[in-house]
Amino acid sequence: MIRAKVGTRIRQIRKAKKISQETLANICELDRTYITSVECGKRNISIINLEKITDALGVSLQEFFSFTNEK
Repeated sequence: MIRAKVGTRIRQIRKAKKISQETLANICELDRTYITSVECGKRNISIINLEKITDALGVSLQEFFSFTNEK
């Protein structure tokens, strides 16, 4: 499911950069519970919010979506 893949990718990059969910949420001006639910694949994420998150993580959308097609 794409929601789970996107959430896993956000978590993977966030942890690699040693950023907490709370810090990421503050940078993006989003609620921490929203970040949590996106990372868990429970919430659809808008393109606008995805851009806010990738900007905060310092990755391009191209880099973000360069993960493998795991099932």
